[in-house]
Amino acid sequence: MVRAFIGLGSNLGHREDFIEGAISALAHTPGVLVRRRSALYETEPVEIAEQPWFVNAVVEIETDLSPRELLAVCKQIERALGRQDNLRYGPREIDLDILLYGDSIVNEKDLQIPHAQLHRRRFVLVPLAEIAPAVVHPILHRSVVELLRDADPKEVRLLRSQKS
Repeated sequence: MVRAFIGLGSNLGHREDFIEGAISALAHTPGVLVRRRSALYETEPVEIAEQPWFVNAVVEIETDLSPRELLAVCKQIERALGRQDNLRYGPREIDLDILLYGDSIVNEKDLQIPHAQLHRRRFVLVPLAEIAPAVVHPILHRSVVELLRDADPKEVRLLRSQKS
C-alpha cells in the first residue's frame, strides 16, 4: 500500500456536497482506504480571478492502485459527480488531483506527480499542512510547511472543520 494525497476542489453548485460526494466515492473504491481528511477551506481563485471562490480539501489515502489507475478513478469520480469539460482553471463542479503518491515522481503528458503546481498553491498547501505538515516534496526536498512559506498570497480561510 502506498500513501498518497488527493486535492479536491469545487466552485459551482453545492460546493461542499461535491467535495463530500467525492470523498465518499474514494472511500468506497476498491484498493483505496481514506485515512485522514482536512477541514474544508474557502479559497480565492487562482489564474482566473473572475469566478466564484472554491471550496478545497485534501485527503490522505492508502492505495494499492498504480498512479495511472488512481488517476482513472479520480476522473471517473469527477464524471459521476457531473463535472463538465470547462475552461482550464475555470469554474468546475468538482476537481480531484493526485498531489503526492509516496515518493514517486511521474512526468507524463497527462499525469505529473508530485502535482506540478503543488509547491505554489496555498489552496492545496494549507489543507495538506493540516493533515501532513512534515511530508516532504520528493523533488524539492522541502516539507509542506516549508513550501507554504513561499506559496502564492491568495486567501484561504477555514470554512468548516472536518466531520467526525
